[in-house]
Amino acid sequence: MDPDLQPPPPWQALHRGEHPVALLRLADWLSGAAADLVALAVPVDCVCCGAEDRTLCAPCGSRIRQLTRQPFRAESGAPALMDVDGTVMLPVVAAGVYRDELAQGLLSFKRYGQHQLGRSLGRALAVAVRAAAQGGNGFLLVPVPTGTAAYVTRGFSPVHVLLKEAARQLPGLDVADVLGKKPAANSWWPGSHKSPGNHQGLAGQKGPGGQKGLGRGARSQRVRGSMQIKSGAGAKVLGRPCIIVDDVLTTGATLGEAARALHRAGARVRGAVVLAATRPPDAADPGAPAPRPHGRHHDLEKNKPGKDE
Repeated sequence: MDPDLQPPPPWQALHRGEHPVALLRLADWLSGAAADLVALAVPVDCVCCGAEDRTLCAPCGSRIRQLTRQPFRAESGAPALMDVDGTVMLPVVAAGVYRDELAQGLLSFKRYGQHQLGRSLGRALAVAVRAAAQGGNGFLLVPVPTGTAAYVTRGFSPVHVLLKEAARQLPGLDVADVLGKKPAANSWWPGSHKSPGNHQGLAGQKGPGGQKGLGRGARSQRVRGSMQIKSGAGAKVLGRPCIIVDDVLTTGATLGEAARALHRAGARVRGAVVLAATRPPDAADPGAPAPRPHGRHHDLEKNKPGKDE
């Protein structure tokens, strides 16, 4: 049965553990106190249930932790990362399935960038990174770059913000912001001399709506050749084991393009981590055993996390 159609099983309440470092505990307390003061001056509602006074209320925050408590292998639901014979081209660990409070919280964070949401989602991302790295040190965490238009619209890069929060809890793992977007041949942005009606980019039509609603072929065509290593950053990844980090996994086209750009620079791509993974309606349980990998991107197979709920 599809777990999305089943009522959540009863379980004991999960409590957020305290930070082991006193300074981080103090910062956590101060942040909570500041949120209370802001709620008094500027009324806010929970983005998930509409409860007053908090951007993310305690029950919804607990629900997000429940939805992300057991990371799982997710590449089998991403056709761009699987060969026709079932070979895994790039292993991916997801913190949770893109649904319920996790989907609502992530969507609201990407639109508005609330600090409280970033902290909660960043912790969930850290859990998935730990599951992928399995205690290993020396990995470089490489965030997927945000397009110029999306950055101008939002004013920040969601993946970079979430990874910055997650990295605070990941000693021994470094963040390497080395990937960038290639400039489109006919890109347009406010103030440029290009016409906004012409969105013909490097790999086909570059409409203003991003990749939402596009199929596998359209997504692959849109991102093909769209990423490159930033100027002067090649030495940072040469010969280094890397884990790519993104927010949502759909077809896998974006992660595949990021992996190609890193491989061209001589990096050793060990896999990828995402905060949430979508799946088609007829997909199997994401916790089901993934196909046996036979390609060069199978380093995370030995570290397969447990089942998703």
